[in-house]
Amino acid sequence: MNAGQRSARQLVSRSGRPATSSICESCRRFASAAAPVEAPAPDATIPPVVKDTAPQEAYQVSAGLLLSRPPVLTRDLHPFEKAFYLYQRRLNERLALGFTRYFYYPKNTPGDIEWKRKIKLRKTIPREIGNYNAYINGWNDEALTGAKESEPDYQREAIFKDADDVGMTGPEELNKKEPLEKPQSRLTEADKLEDRTSLNRKLSRTLYLLVRERNGEWKFPQDQLKGKEPLQWAAERLMVQTGGINMNTWLVANHPVGHFEETWSPKNPKRQEVEQNGQKLQQIGERVFFMRARIMAGQADLAAGTLGFTDFKWLTKEEIEKKVREYYWRSVRNMLASR
Repeated sequence: MNAGQRSARQLVSRSGRPATSSICESCRRFASAAAPVEAPAPDATIPPVVKDTAPQEAYQVSAGLLLSRPPVLTRDLHPFEKAFYLYQRRLNERLALGFTRYFYYPKNTPGDIEWKRKIKLRKTIPREIGNYNAYINGWNDEALTGAKESEPDYQREAIFKDADDVGMTGPEELNKKEPLEKPQSRLTEADKLEDRTSLNRKLSRTLYLLVRERNGEWKFPQDQLKGKEPLQWAAERLMVQTGGINMNTWLVANHPVGHFEETWSPKNPKRQEVEQNGQKLQQIGERVFFMRARIMAGQADLAAGTLGFTDFKWLTKEEIEKKVREYYWRSVRNMLASR
């Protein structure tokens, strides 16, 4: 029995007749509110809800690899820097010539005699930075554009030639003379042959591994994620499946440095339905998240890879721009080191 019925029964008179006229207005409202309310009849004009069975659109998620070889040498000097360093060397020699040689060596000592002999052979002290005659014309302190004297290679060869010329000239000294150890050139054989598959080129620049897919398109190595595979695991797998196990590599970080997104055209054969977690998805494009890695030793071997890449090159940032598509380049250019 609900509260409304109990209130109505309490208002029944002693004679057994219901005292309907004695129910107050507040009790009537309370009893009507407690009474069950019938549901309204369905409106025939509202259409029934139909479940959408069409597959949802989604992007294919892939891991990309920015495998690079860092610079081995310092950067090349700017022409202004070369001219400025030459000016400083000439200025230093000019200030040093103000001292007489007797400031360094007393007269008729072995040091003074050796000094005179070397000057006679050299004709000038700083031969590697040009001939100097303080009584005639001196130096042109500002190096002209393209002057050979400002080139480090020219100065190095002049120093070696000077070391050979001013040595002891006696037969006993010539037999004791040891060969000079010369530094290697910054230009390697791979640079001369333009071998872009070699890591021994462009030693002052960062080189990146670029691969060619079966369709002839050049890209960074990439592959679709397998199930719930993290990006870090995918990048490590990608290094092995791209160039084999003969590369000594390491992953720089556990998070991506950038991404590339592309929406495929409706006629693209890559558009296909896939099932993921019991749900049908329509792949309309791809999103590639790039992970940065370094190579310390070894070389890429596509024959040992399993991703089907047909060719590879180690390229600088400027060389990559000429190989990849313009839309692809706009997405990856800020991930690459300028040097």
